[in-house]
Amino acid sequence: MATTVPDQILPGRLGRLPLSRQVLNLALWPFLEQILSFAVGTVDLVFAGRMATGAERVVLLDALGLGGYLSWLMMIIQSAVAGGVMAIVSRAAGKGNQAEADDGLVQGILVGGVVGTSSGILLYLLIPWTVSIFGLADAAAVQAGIYLRIVCLTCPLLGFFYACTYALRAVGDTRSPFFIILAVNLTNIALSWAFVFGPFGNQGIAGLAWGSVAAWTLGLVLILSFLYRKPAEIDSVTVCLAQVHWRFRRRMSCRILKVAWPQGLDMTGMWFINALTVGLITRMPFEGSLGAHFIGIRVESMSFLPGYAIGTAGAALVGQYLGAQRPDQAARVIRTSSAFAATFMALIGLSFILFPAALVQLILPGTDSEARLLVEKAAPLVFLCGFFQPAFAVALVVKNCLRGAGDTRTVMLYSYLVLIFYRALVIPIGILHFHFNLQQVWFCMMLDIATQALVFWRVFRKGRWQSLRV
Repeated sequence: MATTVPDQILPGRLGRLPLSRQVLNLALWPFLEQILSFAVGTVDLVFAGRMATGAERVVLLDALGLGGYLSWLMMIIQSAVAGGVMAIVSRAAGKGNQAEADDGLVQGILVGGVVGTSSGILLYLLIPWTVSIFGLADAAAVQAGIYLRIVCLTCPLLGFFYACTYALRAVGDTRSPFFIILAVNLTNIALSWAFVFGPFGNQGIAGLAWGSVAAWTLGLVLILSFLYRKPAEIDSVTVCLAQVHWRFRRRMSCRILKVAWPQGLDMTGMWFINALTVGLITRMPFEGSLGAHFIGIRVESMSFLPGYAIGTAGAALVGQYLGAQRPDQAARVIRTSSAFAATFMALIGLSFILFPAALVQLILPGTDSEARLLVEKAAPLVFLCGFFQPAFAVALVVKNCLRGAGDTRTVMLYSYLVLIFYRALVIPIGILHFHFNLQQVWFCMMLDIATQALVFWRVFRKGRWQSLRV
């Protein structure tokens, strides 16, 4: 009996796969990439935990926690431009427009370099102020400042690098960025060890920062070399720098920034609102609260791995299907991606519920009193967030997919409304007037996530994003 073969909507090998396999195929490599990034961040914490003992170890962990938090702001700013590149290039791939995809890549690299350099200079100048507002002890503030002044050098590198990797993902190539980031992360671990414990050792927290700078420099060299040598594909759109024209094009740059600025404002505002929470936690009259908070976040970030990877795949596919004039398929991508992410993150959440202390001890080994204190405070936080992982999955995936559609303004608006309510009103009032402890603060944060899941699912169901032009 003959079977009916559906029309191929997307060009190339990807378009010949069922939709569920399209999602999983594109999500696999970002998932492995997230595991690598998590491993590097964890290794940095482990290195910091072994540089010293007792109270000095707490100082280093607090400094690295804050340094990592401010480094996250740097990555947010650079990834906003890259998000604009993904929205443009994925639509070009869906409609088979090679010239538009190449132009989106080139203008993304140019804009990313300008934004990365500018933000790096600004963040460097603001380091004393940003460190002071978190209220760290003097010793921890000094260590955080040392780390950040070096890490700021990565901002221009990330501006270029993210534009390239997001363009590759937009055309369906998630595999190549993985192997480049594998080299980056292995280099980061090796050099950090060398600068802290190895032949160039005794550089302390500065050694961790120099390991990151050197690794991202290598990553930029590798990604540009790959794009210059990448061959064109016959039956689908790709991105390649071999024959492009390196000149600024105002119209394409404005299209990228039109998508990028709401995402950048959204993520930066989220960072500052979260920074308010961190500043309040720093001033809580409970010893070890800040260190436990950052360790809890590090363990919780394990759950981001599949959710972020699937959201990245979904964003690329949503853009491609909208470019191919198939908004119905784009909606199917969001439903399928949300179901996959909720399943995987629920399983990780179960491990948070069953083994919270063991997971914390993977990051913070040791039996001294300071280590025991941090484990006792961080384990209940991990246990609590285990129950909210399915909601987190839905919020993460739907927001990423809406950004892939270019609807960054809607994401910004509703993210702000929910974040301001919980993190700028409920949590500060709770800490200052009702003397919330760390577990109560985290419960409010989990309610924030659950509310965002409901809000953005409703935004998805209303469907206005399907008719958006970018």
